[in-house]
Amino acid sequence: MLDVFIRNMSVIVELEVSAESFELGRALAVPGRSDIELEDMIPLGDDVVPLFWLYDTDPKDFVDTVETQANVQHVTVFEETHDRTLYALQWDATGDRLLGTLSDIGGFLLSAAGTGTTWTLQIRFPDHEALTGFHERCTEENIAFEVLNLYNPTRPSAGRWYGLTEPQYETLLLARERGYYDIPRQVSTRALADELGISDQAVTERLRRAIRTLTDNTLRTAKSEQRDDATH
Repeated sequence: MLDVFIRNMSVIVELEVSAESFELGRALAVPGRSDIELEDMIPLGDDVVPLFWLYDTDPKDFVDTVETQANVQHVTVFEETHDRTLYALQWDATGDRLLGTLSDIGGFLLSAAGTGTTWTLQIRFPDHEALTGFHERCTEENIAFEVLNLYNPTRPSAGRWYGLTEPQYETLLLARERGYYDIPRQVSTRALADELGISDQAVTERLRRAIRTLTDNTLRTAKSEQRDDATH
């Protein structure tokens, strides 16, 4: 599967991995919590601090539970809304074999979304050799994952969902089918939320992220290709 792509180009892979397969997933595997989405990874000295959104969970209960983990130093609440909270996690990432392998190979984590049991990660590698090396290292470390999507970012048509995660794809497609983008608008985000079984805010956030991802993987790419063509 990995050999069918041009090897001197970067590649984006979307994969599903068990929360038990890496330290960050285990640290945030709080029973009964809802969807979690990574916002950013902030360098802080020699450490990297993840910022992430968590929906529909009591902040105090979540912080108290996560801070019992041996590798977690502190959890900070950055922002609260009526149905989600932004957290920062200060932790010891040295034992995270998956993220450590990713860093060693030169990969970059673009997005991450998870539940209590599984995570969907979107990772960009500098080339296909790096992706192959990542796969081999994960095999040696007994880190199992399932590849959901694989494409070259300079050819978005090669990607099944143009880099969207499955929840983003599902929400965006439903919004289009129900007339959210019609003029006049035929459905509200609240109605979409009721159909999907998530909060109104979660629908809004998914749509925002989905549009941003589509823009990055289509409009920016097209503009870059036009510039390349103009130089030849």
